Amino acid sequence: MSGAQELGRAAAALDVALVAAQVATLERYLDLLEKWNRVYNLTAIRERSRMVTHHLLDSLAVLPHVHGPRVLDVGSGAGLPGIPIAIAGPALHVALLESNHKKSAFLTQAVAELQLANVQVVTERIESWQTETRFDTIVSRAFAELGEFASLAGRLLAPQGVLAAMKGVHPFEEIERLPKAFRVQEVVRLRVPGLDAERHLVLMGAA
Repeated sequence: MSGAQELGRAAAALDVALVAAQVATLERYLDLLEKWNRVYNLTAIRERSRMVTHHLLDSLAVLPHVHGPRVLDVGSGAGLPGIPIAIAGPALHVALLESNHKKSAFLTQAVAELQLANVQVVTERIESWQTETRFDTIVSRAFAELGEFASLAGRLLAPQGVLAAMKGVHPFEEIERLPKAFRVQEVVRLRVPGLDAERHLVLMGAA
């Protein structure tokens, strides 16, 4: 079985249906990530197979819990989870917020080369970014503790919008420190094919 077929099957196990063109775009995204990673330290993971599990599939695992049309990826880094989400969810409009200029340059190049018309790159810090746009889902992956994430990003939520924080082990202590203005709606345990580690998605909204 080819790598593309394996990626398609693993995504299907996450309830994410990908057509051949989407799988090909995800593979090209990894090509770019590998190329840029030789010059810029975008990710500590170098092996292609681990990039598939730890980056692509880990990101796609949250897609069934993402509601649009407007999605914000805070602290996007190398485009995770925002770029895989945008590729697999073409009806979504995804903003990638990244303050690091080198990482932002990679994001801009990747969006151009992959022709992702539904993606916007914003080189700003979350606390200083001024925008009239309000987002239906704001997602973060290893950005900050839940309380800080909610405090910084909550002002950009649309009515009934959801903050989605990707975590490893269940963050019991972080949940206890959540500001009173926010509440946890659900903590979803994610099972990522090929990833032998705990993954949880914390879904939060206004209290």
